Amino acid sequence: MPQVVLAQAPAAPQVENLEAVITTVKEEKQIEVNGKKQLYQKLELTITSDKQKDKKIIIENGKTAIATIQRYKVGDKVALSASKDFQGKELYTINDYIRRAPLVWLFLIFIVLTVVIGRKRGLASLAGMLFSFLIILFFILPQILAGFDPIIIVITASLLIIPTTFYLSHGFNKKTTAAVIGTLIALVITGVLASFFVEVTKLTGFASEEAGFLESLKQGTVNIRDLVLAGIIIGALGILDDITISQAAIVYQLEHTSPRLTFGELYAKAMDIGQDHIASMVNTLFLVYTGAALPLLLLFINNPHPFAEVINYEIVAEEIVRTLVASIGLILAVPITTLLACAFAKEII
Repeated sequence: MPQVVLAQAPAAPQVENLEAVITTVKEEKQIEVNGKKQLYQKLELTITSDKQKDKKIIIENGKTAIATIQRYKVGDKVALSASKDFQGKELYTINDYIRRAPLVWLFLIFIVLTVVIGRKRGLASLAGMLFSFLIILFFILPQILAGFDPIIIVITASLLIIPTTFYLSHGFNKKTTAAVIGTLIALVITGVLASFFVEVTKLTGFASEEAGFLESLKQGTVNIRDLVLAGIIIGALGILDDITISQAAIVYQLEHTSPRLTFGELYAKAMDIGQDHIASMVNTLFLVYTGAALPLLLLFINNPHPFAEVINYEIVAEEIVRTLVASIGLILAVPITTLLACAFAKEII
């Protein structure tokens, strides 16, 4: 009886990530690919990564049909992927630019301005920002990837982030305490509203490509729908920080300048200013989300479908729910925090 030998598929070529700098543009012209003209460049690069350091390579950019062709110039630092085909020939592809240097400079400018203008409070706010970043990086993201409920994880993290960052930035006092409690109450309301409207609007969370990639990578370990809720809560947390501490500060400033005001008068005057905060912050929130979704909005501006159909798309409905729920939480945070701050200021509680 002849022996049966099962052929094994050849192993996929291993891809190595490298960095390089463009040293020479040997050729640049317009070529025709699939009936359309596009930019073609023949580039000489010098690899700067340790493994193949100082090795010179040639890459032809724009030889095949690509939706967006980048025009590279001498001095550009780029990321490469290096692999070998099944005959052992080395293949190199430019993936992206190296952007670390300008990002570092931008971050340094931000730190310097925060410390110079904000002084001690600015430095404290940087410490709070670092704490929030560490909580997100080392607690929220690993726990969600491990399969834990995103909502529970984010709420737990919020209970750590809110008091720590508030007291670091604004000091241990009744004003900050009023803002902390007001933020927590408004955040709970925002979470309940988000949960309800994500449910009734039947959002699945798969409107973005990232959600699809995450699902295929984790094979159902991460609850994508709850991830939408967690994102809304985190987004609202950043906005509530500003509005609640500002409102508490207004109450205490009014109490300091006019201590004879009754509880009702203090609340009314603080809410008069709070209404201006609501008007400006809701508009700011709308513009922030609009800016983030600008490419999406441009896709629909000349859409032949009616408006009622367009807003029904999940990718649009998700942004509407995100914006309106966060705005409602913001609006409710103003009277809640004002009431608490007035009670603390008048020593009722």
